[in-house]
Amino acid sequence: RDFNERCAQCSEVNWGLTDGGRFYCRSCHNVTERTREVVNTDFITNSRVQTISKGLKKKEKNDGGCEWYICEGFQLVLKKQAEALEALGVCPEMKDEILCNFWRCYLQKSKQAYCKRPAGETVKALSVCESSTDVDSDPERPSLLRLLSLSESEGDLQTDCSFASSVSKVSESTSVYSGSVDGSLYLMKNQKEKLRMTMPMTLSFCYMALLWLREPITLSELLRFVVEGHIPYLNVFQHFPEKMKLCGLDLKIFCVESWPVYEEVFNKMHELAAFLDLPRFPDITESCFLHPDMLCMKYLMEANLPDELHNWTCRVVKKIGIGEVDFLTLTPGNKSTRKVKYDVLAAAVIVVVLKLLFLLDDHYEWLLSEFAEERNKNNTEVCIFYSGGPHFEFKKWYEVVKHSLDVEQKKLDEERAKCLWRCENPLFYSVKNKSKVLKRRQMVVNLQNQFGKLSGSVPHAEKPNPSSFQLSWSEEDTDGSCFHGHSLKGILQEKCGLLTAMNPDYWLCTVKLCNEKLCGHLAHYREVEFPQSYHFVLGLFSFLLRIQPSYIHDEVCMIEHKLFNKKLCKKLKYNTVLRK
Repeated sequence: RDFNERCAQCSEVNWGLTDGGRFYCRSCHNVTERTREVVNTDFITNSRVQTISKGLKKKEKNDGGCEWYICEGFQLVLKKQAEALEALGVCPEMKDEILCNFWRCYLQKSKQAYCKRPAGETVKALSVCESSTDVDSDPERPSLLRLLSLSESEGDLQTDCSFASSVSKVSESTSVYSGSVDGSLYLMKNQKEKLRMTMPMTLSFCYMALLWLREPITLSELLRFVVEGHIPYLNVFQHFPEKMKLCGLDLKIFCVESWPVYEEVFNKMHELAAFLDLPRFPDITESCFLHPDMLCMKYLMEANLPDELHNWTCRVVKKIGIGEVDFLTLTPGNKSTRKVKYDVLAAAVIVVVLKLLFLLDDHYEWLLSEFAEERNKNNTEVCIFYSGGPHFEFKKWYEVVKHSLDVEQKKLDEERAKCLWRCENPLFYSVKNKSKVLKRRQMVVNLQNQFGKLSGSVPHAEKPNPSSFQLSWSEEDTDGSCFHGHSLKGILQEKCGLLTAMNPDYWLCTVKLCNEKLCGHLAHYREVEFPQSYHFVLGLFSFLLRIQPSYIHDEVCMIEHKLFNKKLCKKLKYNTVLRK
């Protein structure tokens, strides 16, 4: 009350005292070096005690753990994931400059830090728990919130200490067990106004930072690296410091029992970008890896298709304008533009090109394959070698790729079956069950060791190095399993100086698109309603991207309607006239 100087940061006169006796501003939480002068009351009679000393804040719990908050746990997860991406070759500035700034902005927007006081119903519920004395809790939070940045010169995150103190009191008074201070309240919060942090959202943060830097990693590759264990996600809380005890409701937040889903991570990334009010992302130009021309080249190589198909994919991309900068570049909050899935879009372009050239109706592609096989036999007998290489045989390509696809799919299924969802250290939801869980875990470990010795099981091999290609093909192979250098001359004809397909027909996946906002898809995909060749091609790219075939089918329908827009409009008008 006697300290009337204005705060150097906010110019307010609203001071409180820390447990250490220093003054801090209740408006902006700026802690000064000024301390309160202690008056000796031994010689003053009838004096009234104004404050009661609470003693030093107990940062150490009885079980040896420290007080920690949910946002600190997610920050450690982001830190580990950023370090893993940096080890994979991502630009080093992603962690300390891009991802760190995104995270700080999120904490401020969600009113978890860098704000005066948390807003909403949470403060009203906690107001009864706030202290009425002049002495408040220590406003200096633990330094765990600095772990994301490599720079040690930056200050701690500014948070509302009275709110943190109130959360601690409520957590201690409730019967729900939790290792963190705000674990129980975090799950009870009404999060309609703001995005509540989850484990899949950590990958949304990473993908958003990768997209900002235009790194050569697509979302499907990011999720595949997660499944393969190159990026921490499953049981990542094992990397937490020992003093950050994880138990009770914390397990529902950090413990995952399923792999991240492409659509969920993708949608959350766009919600985050709009929630953070981010500006327009850097332009996706033709030289960027995420451009359809670049990605089509990559997926053509991985799908073991002829290199000449790349000219056709470029023509389709240019024809319908999906290679334009404004179409590809993300503008957060702009509802008029469609959300671009770069990897799915490139795969869909290849599928449309295959339909243009081979029709994929379970008849025409096999007929072309027979003609190509005859030409290749005749050329071999008379020893004629064309500069474009042998004619592409769809049937032979199908057999080679299907065999490799079945082998890789079997390996993937076995790895998923062997995946250990439980971590090495036992987890428990209640203190009462802790001893039982530890005993059971020790019993399981002993039994596993005994059965392992009896069966002579081989220890797990080390994880292979990460690669952008799941299926590799080499032109040096003598068995003819590589089709990169094969020619399309047998199915093309020159017309008006341009190479066109000999096939004049084309079948549409759907005549009318659905409302994506209402149905969730532009078109419905059922395997029995489409040719097997078309389904096989969708299944191939579905395996490469680790997504459902229906998502690729949606993009195929969108590309077809852009490509044949004029013909579709004429057909719809004609049908309307007939009805009248």
